[in-house]
Amino acid sequence: MTTFDPTAIVTTAATIGHNQPPSATIFQEIEDLFDEAKNWADGEPITSPEMHDAIDNLRTQIHEAGKRADALRVEEKKPLDDQVKAIQDKYNPYIQPKRGKVDMAKSALDALLTPWRTRVAAEKAAEAARVAEAAAAAKRAADEAIRASSGNLAAREEAEEQLAEARRLERGAGRAWKAATTGTGLRTVWTATLVDAEAGLDWAYTKDPARFTELVQAMANEAVRAGVREVPGFAVVESKVAA
Repeated sequence: MTTFDPTAIVTTAATIGHNQPPSATIFQEIEDLFDEAKNWADGEPITSPEMHDAIDNLRTQIHEAGKRADALRVEEKKPLDDQVKAIQDKYNPYIQPKRGKVDMAKSALDALLTPWRTRVAAEKAAEAARVAEAAAAAKRAADEAIRASSGNLAAREEAEEQLAEARRLERGAGRAWKAATTGTGLRTVWTATLVDAEAGLDWAYTKDPARFTELVQAMANEAVRAGVREVPGFAVVESKVAA
């Protein structure tokens, strides 16, 4: 363990960084401070006030160096941020999700198209159901005619014709149903609406206990940060950490 002299580190960093970009200078300063931190953070506890003050001073130095490095980062990327913002501002009026003209126009037109397409789809579905029922009735009649034609060749011939017609109607019903359910211009959207909170919570916990627990823990942490000191199911414990 060494004796900490932050002035020496800063002076060395400034000398090394002479005529170099600011980032190189601050990076070198942080590297030097990090190396010094490794000398102190060697697994041994603090044993004297002087040792505490030296480590505290080192921590302050590296914290301030980090702040300066972050300020340089912000300054260095500002031109890029400005360029990105200019591009976003240029395109957002047209293609911004929900608020751009494209999405707004599509939403307004969808409000017109959806009722019409829903009505047309319902009409096609009703027609398909009617054709399917007619085909089923024809098939039942043909089957009955087949049974009744036993021993009567002419009747059997007529029954076979009925059966062929029934099968033709069945194929037509299949085509009608396909036409009613495809190319409608509508898309199916499924949504879950909570109707039983207790059952829903049981399901969520059973499905993913870790994710559920993480959510509950986050809610408890938020409550404690807001000043709540009693959270059902949690032990709210006070502890001190280095500031």
